Amino acid sequence: MITVGSLFAGIGGLELGLEWTGGFETVWQCEIDDYATKVLEKHWPDVRRCRDVRTFPPEPIDEWQCDLICGGFPCKQTSVAAAIHGRRRGLGGTDSRLWYAQLGIIDALRPKWAIIENPAGAKTWARKIEGCLEAIGYAVSRQPVSSWGVGGPHLRRRVFWIANRDGQRLPIARLPDPPTFDSIKRGAVNGNAWRKTLSGVLRVADGIPGRMDRRARIECLGNAVVPQVAQWIGQRILEADAK
Repeated sequence: MITVGSLFAGIGGLELGLEWTGGFETVWQCEIDDYATKVLEKHWPDVRRCRDVRTFPPEPIDEWQCDLICGGFPCKQTSVAAAIHGRRRGLGGTDSRLWYAQLGIIDALRPKWAIIENPAGAKTWARKIEGCLEAIGYAVSRQPVSSWGVGGPHLRRRVFWIANRDGQRLPIARLPDPPTFDSIKRGAVNGNAWRKTLSGVLRVADGIPGRMDRRARIECLGNAVVPQVAQWIGQRILEADAK
């Protein structure tokens, strides 16, 4: 069983997907948001938690050893939303500080595997992340994934950097290309089927039951990793370890 530590855990999408493979066990999580932490406490009641990556790991460091560290640092400056509003600046500011905190934790604990997740974005900061990981001795593969590629009814394009301490690089896999809006309009992809699937998953028109804390839940859902994507990546890591 591969033990997992999760940074910027959110509501646990990464570790949930990894656990779905049957080959991973979550042993600690780090998340600063109060609402997200309540979700983690509900679904992983026996897992140790810390609140701030900037002070993690507490002493003694050896007690936080694990085989894999996963996490997607906050990405306001590199996201698609930032690009739409003309604010995509690459890796800098708060994003940069949190990325280097994550990098420092990986370097301190030296897990065999590390998974870093972020929205698909500019090549400059993608190369920077790879360079940072390589500088501390990890071999890195950059894997683009869309939720559509693993059977999801939406796009949600993401990039995963899969790093290995022992020099092993996972080959980049090619997944089915997401449909374009033009293909949906032409009827090449059934747009009605997409909408039906979405409404079945979300259950209500806007996806957020009225009695929930709407803003907090929307933010958590927006930041979450699709578990099926993490499951697909986890399965590839298990296959690599089995060779």
